Amino acid sequence: MKFRKLLILLLVMSLWGGTMMFADSASQKVRVIVNGSELDDAGLFADGKTYLSVRQVANSLQALVFWDEAAKKVTVFKPNVHMFLFQDTTIFGNVVKGNRISFKVFAQVDNLMTDIAAVKISIFDPNGEEKLIQAKNVSIDKDNFWYRTDDINYSFDTAGKYTIRFFMKVTASDDWKLVSEKTISAKTQ
Repeated sequence: MKFRKLLILLLVMSLWGGTMMFADSASQKVRVIVNGSELDDAGLFADGKTYLSVRQVANSLQALVFWDEAAKKVTVFKPNVHMFLFQDTTIFGNVVKGNRISFKVFAQVDNLMTDIAAVKISIFDPNGEEKLIQAKNVSIDKDNFWYRTDDINYSFDTAGKYTIRFFMKVTASDDWKLVSEKTISAKTQ
């Protein structure tokens, strides 16, 4: 009786192990690197083709992803967003650590192939803490527009990289999607 149970267990384990080895050889994980950063669990290679997560690639490329359930279709929109930072009438990109300045963000958006419901601009300090600069519901139905924030007073207390990030929502119920970023360096004198 014990011998029979042991034989059945050995047979089941052999079949299971062989199946797992076949499944592993049929599809292999692929490392995907976008702009120097590796994506988590991004790719599979099977039948001579590479399969990637659309959402992860779109997030890396700072693009909008839209899923149409009825048509079973994924659409990726990559608007061009160029940001300019103005202190009074002067464009800047570097500041002295400890300075408190008043500035505004101008964003030129083109190649926008979808309507959007809202935009948001935030600044992230070197520790990753977010401060909202401005968020606004919009009704944009054209492929290009300009967006300007109100003046913001901000203190660059820590040396390092501060990142201005531009987000969009396709619909009001969507999550914010990052579509552009610009870096300000705060340096000691």
